[in-house]
Amino acid sequence: MQRVRLRYAKRGRLRFTSHRDFQRAFERALKRSEVPMAYSAGFTPHPKVSYANAAPTGTASEAEYLEIGLADHRDPATLRERLDSSMPDGLDIVDAVEARTASFAERLTASSWELRLTGVAPEDAERAAARFLAAASVEVTRQTKKGARTFDTRAAVVSLTAEGGGAVAPDGGPCAILRLVVRHLTPAVRPDDVLSGLRTTADLAPPVPPGVTRLAQGPLDEETGTVTDPLAPDRDAAPAISMAAGR
Repeated sequence: MQRVRLRYAKRGRLRFTSHRDFQRAFERALKRSEVPMAYSAGFTPHPKVSYANAAPTGTASEAEYLEIGLADHRDPATLRERLDSSMPDGLDIVDAVEARTASFAERLTASSWELRLTGVAPEDAERAAARFLAAASVEVTRQTKKGARTFDTRAAVVSLTAEGGGAVAPDGGPCAILRLVVRHLTPAVRPDDVLSGLRTTADLAPPVPPGVTRLAQGPLDEETGTVTDPLAPDRDAAPAISMAAGR
């Protein structure tokens, strides 16, 4: 069985697509593209598709990941093109690589986010970010399936910066951009949790819901505080495997 890892994006209005909606669209794309899927054993076989750490509904993303198992070998680049052409615009398959390493999900240790705060002046966002980072802990409460749960958001945040970047609101008013790198802890700290923390520590409350986009997801470089490409080990392994096969 060949395993292929895919990166996909949720853009524009399709950011409101739920994870279940994406699964249905992707399964239809597999059929349209005539992908030779491998199936699980048992009385009710299912196509071998594994999803990893999907972003919340309503959040755009450039870095969602899944893995599929194929019964026959396919070129990953050609497979990506065929699948992407069969997906709705806004649900885009942007990268594909043959899986040559193990423990892919364990590489997804952090995410980089962009939060677009319409109606918030950049200097107010910068002041709020500084207060958040200066706090020893920032506890927020979120309603979960098991009831209300309180946890520390500050412990998960690697970096938080504010900028204007020339951004303006649709009405010409102020607009701040927050850049956020957050570790994947348990429970998971989401961008809306950090916004709740900013409200607690600095009384920052955007007048309209923020636009949130996941820019990257993968291993955290502890020295630089950046999120790196989780597919890189598979790409790096390909030349070594080819050379070994040649010998």
